[in-house]
Amino acid sequence: MNNTGASWLTAGVLAFFMLVGSGNVLADDPMEDWNRDVLSFNDGLDNYFLTPVSEGYQWVMPDFADTGVSNFFSNLADVGVFINDLFQLKLVQGGSDLGRFLVNSTVGVGGFIDVATMIDLPKHQEDFGQTLAFWGVSSGPYMVVPFVGPSSPRGIVGLIGDIAMHPLSYIGIPAASFGAGALMTLDESSDNLSTRKIAEEAALDRYSFLKDAYLQKRQFLISDGDMPDDFEVLIDME
Repeated sequence: MNNTGASWLTAGVLAFFMLVGSGNVLADDPMEDWNRDVLSFNDGLDNYFLTPVSEGYQWVMPDFADTGVSNFFSNLADVGVFINDLFQLKLVQGGSDLGRFLVNSTVGVGGFIDVATMIDLPKHQEDFGQTLAFWGVSSGPYMVVPFVGPSSPRGIVGLIGDIAMHPLSYIGIPAASFGAGALMTLDESSDNLSTRKIAEEAALDRYSFLKDAYLQKRQFLISDGDMPDDFEVLIDME
């Protein structure tokens, strides 16, 4: 394990124990004032930098190349999905996700072609935040994090864990690791352009819309889709 990966893992362990001792949510949205300010900051960053760059990336990238890049990073993320499968004792799903990674990494030319989906090895969404929830760690209050977006104390610890599990954290050359991470962020941002536009046009109170969408999506993932009949799942905002 290189220093970068070890640092993220250490930070995650420390944050985990801080979170365990933090207790449950004390109010529905105790950080709303802070959250709205950070959302405004993030929106400015998105509108004046990330969206224009993402639109340029989308314009110059041929569709097949854009799909290949998305598949490549999705395949790398399956490493963390597999690890979290094991942490959550989902052994059958873990076997499927490991098989998916191996097939796409070999037959799929390093992950650029999603062969696994073609042979009925579906993509799953598991992350360290879901693992913490599986073991009974409470989410803490809803919060908006600068440069990250909607989250919670458990979500922040989960993000640290996800970074520690991601193969990009173990590239020995920092510049290469940063460059690959920047490309991954840009690719994800370009893929979500239409979703952001829908949210901007549909919501009277964008803050409440994003909060509800995030909380409902997280609950959907944590419960593996086993939701009450009257629980409406909004569009994917994460």
